[in-house]
Amino acid sequence: MMNTLDKIIEHLSLKPRTLFLIDSAGALLTAFSLFVVLRNINEYFGMPETILTYLSAMAACLCIYSTTCFFKLKDNWAPFIIGISIANLLYCIITVSLIIFYNPLLTTIGTTYFLLEIAIVCTLVYIELNVAATIKRNKTNSNRNNQQKTML
Repeated sequence: MMNTLDKIIEHLSLKPRTLFLIDSAGALLTAFSLFVVLRNINEYFGMPETILTYLSAMAACLCIYSTTCFFKLKDNWAPFIIGISIANLLYCIITVSLIIFYNPLLTTIGTTYFLLEIAIVCTLVYIELNVAATIKRNKTNSNRNNQQKTML
């Protein structure tokens, strides 16, 4: 598993724009699922509709951020990747808190849905933070090599 994740991290560190596209698509899927699907069949999940609306609004904001980064950024990817990973982690913390608070109302399907969503987003956070670290490390090594060439 780690070998696969390492390959993904290496690939995305070379193409960080793709990471924002993945994050944006995931956030859009989450916003749609929460607002359109789960709210309409809420009796199977148990989370109050207002909470689903707030979570979908948060996911929509994350989608907008990632989409903007995808289209606008040309360089200096690492700080923005760290920004979205922190926002994603905050989303997970809020969702865990809501699972705990609304546990008496949640169905098994509802709890499973939210725990799977958290697992996926936390995996994405892990990848994002490692991609940002790899980009920073590659940039530092590149700067160091350029300085050494200049000295020669």
